Amino acid sequence: MRYIWLHGFASSPQSSKGQFVRARLLEQGVHLVLPDLNEPSFFDLTVSRMLEQVDVLAQGDDPLVLFGSSLGGFTAATWAATRPGRTEKLILLAPAFDLAPRWAARMGPAEIARWRAQGRYAFDHYARGRKEELSAGFLDDAEAHASYPLPRSPTLVFQGRRDDTVDPAVAREFVRRMGSRARLVELDEGHELTADLPGLWREIAGFLQLPRPMP
Repeated sequence: MRYIWLHGFASSPQSSKGQFVRARLLEQGVHLVLPDLNEPSFFDLTVSRMLEQVDVLAQGDDPLVLFGSSLGGFTAATWAATRPGRTEKLILLAPAFDLAPRWAARMGPAEIARWRAQGRYAFDHYARGRKEELSAGFLDDAEAHASYPLPRSPTLVFQGRRDDTVDPAVAREFVRRMGSRARLVELDEGHELTADLPGLWREIAGFLQLPRPMP
């Protein structure tokens, strides 16, 4: 079994959630791979490129456990849905479903038009602590992917009720469409989901059927 974590937009493998889960899995003798999805260039980031990065990591026949945070969650679900039979379990944290329509609505028509006209737009890159430009190809590519990919894998979804980046209704709609294959854990938190990392891990350990840590 291979374990892979896909970080969120303008984040990095050093995200607190990813590193916490990595440390807990290591205690169980499990290695978690955290690729840097900003590479080789944040400017050229697209969901399709991220999917290709997972393809490289997933070479061979080993089943995968995929973790995905925000944009990484949308990408993880998309990979699992479009590569059936490869993903054993899926764990999504504030997954950014309905990506292209929500992004356009959040920015507004004028800013989207400016992004397309100039071919680039500067976003806050939280991991790098500065503005980073992103190609308009990101939005074009996002429109090519299903808003709600529906993998066959058993899926655990975490969502903050006070998330002002990804509307909680999006996670609820995904779980509704998934039926019995998905379970939603709603937390009284915002988008980061870092207020209770030990509690988060207890849910993950149970889902993966790993020994739970002592309380």
